[in-house]
Amino acid sequence: MLDKLSAATVRHRRVVLTLGLLLVVINAVIPGSASTVGQRLLILISLAGLVLAVVVTRVRPAYLVVQPQVPAFATPGPACTVFFAVGYLGPASMHIGAMVRATRQGTLSTFDVVIGVLWVVLAALVVTWAWRGHGVRLHPSGVRQTWALGTLTVPWEALLAPQIPPAADRRQWLPMRITEPRLIRRRGIPRGRAALRTDIVDAGFLAAVIGHYVAHPEHRAAIGGQAEYERLRAALPGHPAGGSAAGPRAPYGTKTW
Repeated sequence: MLDKLSAATVRHRRVVLTLGLLLVVINAVIPGSASTVGQRLLILISLAGLVLAVVVTRVRPAYLVVQPQVPAFATPGPACTVFFAVGYLGPASMHIGAMVRATRQGTLSTFDVVIGVLWVVLAALVVTWAWRGHGVRLHPSGVRQTWALGTLTVPWEALLAPQIPPAADRRQWLPMRITEPRLIRRRGIPRGRAALRTDIVDAGFLAAVIGHYVAHPEHRAAIGGQAEYERLRAALPGHPAGGSAAGPRAPYGTKTW
């Protein structure tokens, strides 16, 4: 159930976030008792979003998303960031709405403006983070780790096959074994550690995929194609050939790759 909810949220994350932003705007501009009703609704939605953000962190799907237009194989966007953004928009809306009403009444202070701007900036960062679905991408040229403020790119030539963790390992990061640190490219404010986030994908599955391309450079140029993804799935140890185009959507801990 959770893996289906997570997959649906990721697939329709922009619709969910757009509706959340629409509620924020409506709550901020409507006056009086209608605003109170809107605030209560947003509080309920925010609480549900925060609870779901915690719950879905247990979902670690063992599949990649084929992105031929990039081209790349990408980890599915994290559903927890979408739910967290929805949860954050509630209190952000209340602060913004209070600032709008104080402006209408002529009681807006400099402190209120500063706090309101901070809420807006943080809301923009959180929504952007969830909207883009940052994570790990495998390109023909290498592995890229992205997050809201930066990227870390490691060429295949600078990598050794990562160690595959046990199935019960709930680690949040998969360390990259780098042989040529000078080849690493950083943009923006990337995370300092040379590791890939595995709170959004099965760590063993991701390690096996990276290890496959480290060992088989002849297949790297085809990364991003559906035919190559099907070949990859069939080539992974313990993975039966065939299945849906999106790949198996098994919860964390399963080995049906």
